[in-house]
Amino acid sequence: MNRQESWQAQGEEYRRKRAVRHAAIAAVCAALLLASLLISMNTGYTRLTPLDTLRILLGGGTDSEELILFEFRLPRIVISALVGAGLALSGCLIQGVSRNALADPGLLGISAGAGLMVILYVMLLGTQSFLSIFTMPFLALAGAGITAVVIYALAFRREEGLAPLRLILTGIAVQAGLSALTTFLVVRMDETQYSFVATWQAGSIWGTSWQFVLALLPWMLVLFPYVLCKARVLDALSMGDDMATGLGVCVEKERRRLLAAAVALAASCVAVSGNISFVGLLAPHLSRRLVGPRHAILLPVSALTGAVLVCAADTIARIIIQPSELPAGIVVAVIGAPYFLYLLARDR
Repeated sequence: MNRQESWQAQGEEYRRKRAVRHAAIAAVCAALLLASLLISMNTGYTRLTPLDTLRILLGGGTDSEELILFEFRLPRIVISALVGAGLALSGCLIQGVSRNALADPGLLGISAGAGLMVILYVMLLGTQSFLSIFTMPFLALAGAGITAVVIYALAFRREEGLAPLRLILTGIAVQAGLSALTTFLVVRMDETQYSFVATWQAGSIWGTSWQFVLALLPWMLVLFPYVLCKARVLDALSMGDDMATGLGVCVEKERRRLLAAAVALAASCVAVSGNISFVGLLAPHLSRRLVGPRHAILLPVSALTGAVLVCAADTIARIIIQPSELPAGIVVAVIGAPYFLYLLARDR
């Protein structure tokens, strides 16, 4: 065997081992998600043992047990998993497009734009109508989309294109302005509206019925496959605009499409979960440390990691101060804020 054949054999062996390792990590993440789902089903003010849960799932539960599991807990658990996966994928897309591992939908102001539109809707129409469940994701998308267009327009330069650093700084400035406007509107609300918005802003999984699952699920079913199909484009963009262009990627067009997908994912999740920060930062960053930068494996592992993170946070939030509840966003922030400071200190 000559030297070239030896190198090829070593390369193939390395790729095989890497694929096996990545598959094992993905399987562990899926197992952790399943475990977090089962623990969440067993946890709450009315405790159900694993055997009780199995009996209820098989149709042997009482009316009250079935009400607790199927109408109260399962919708909230499914929404938590979908929201975690959606925010994680949104953060992974934004990090890939901006080539900045510290970017996420909250930092760029996308979540703030979606939240502002939801708050305006609450002030004008309330949250009790059946129609609001399905219209709020579209309104959140409109708010996030307008915000993204403003940020893109301010950060874009015809001769330079979209510079990642300018995109981040512009997003921070827009997010600050939207937060100030949101605070101004919140203090003008009546007591009922203020109570809802305060809980929503803290990141409460407030949509806890199957209707909210039906409102969120179509967005995820459409956007998840689209994002996964763009893995190679994200790999090319991560090498820089010149390299991506050399590989045949239409850089600005693909960047706009990926930002639009990130905006849609974040907006639909924010509409039913409130403002849960740091998931879009933590999940992709932790996943990148586990499986590396290749988006074909990074995207699904990020989705699984985000789902585990939000499910675990929501479970902790429901039991830590029983019979009351903490918003899940507070638990995520307790984890995410120190980690974000650590990343800033390490990368300077």
